Amino acid sequence: MDYLKQFVIPFVGLSVGNHQFDFEIDDKFFASFEYSEIKQGRISVGLDLERQERMLVLNFLLSGTIRVTCDRCLGEFDLPVKSAEEYFIKFGPEHKEEDDNVLIIAENETHIDLAPLLFEYLSLLVPYRVIHPDDEKGKSLCDPDALKRLEQLSAHKEKDLRWDALKNLNLE
Repeated sequence: MDYLKQFVIPFVGLSVGNHQFDFEIDDKFFASFEYSEIKQGRISVGLDLERQERMLVLNFLLSGTIRVTCDRCLGEFDLPVKSAEEYFIKFGPEHKEEDDNVLIIAENETHIDLAPLLFEYLSLLVPYRVIHPDDEKGKSLCDPDALKRLEQLSAHKEKDLRWDALKNLNLE
């Protein structure tokens, strides 16, 4: 069985009103996407799907952890993630994306595939710069040996005297 099939919802038989769906995302989910920067994670997804006559309103609640690599020490750690997202699917003459969170699908479609949407949401939860968090005392949880090596490398930089001359310029 294709792992991602569980994220396809047949909405054609759903009555007007709210419907609840729950999903568990694990490493297999991320392995299903060829260019995924995320390789490991455990995320619970709660979906409240409101079926209306001419539209579907999807409210997602994502909560869990994803395995990331620290940009400073290159050590891996589990980053807690939590997000609430809202997405609208309207019925229209043709399939097109109207906005970042609005999709128009053809009247004759019967299923929605949530996997690409969930993958996008999770990918956007990874910060631009990933660094180990600090502990309760404010001390970095980065690998101490890596931090020590970084300090040594930055201490050995030669000063560029051209920059020192620029510091004396008065730009007022």
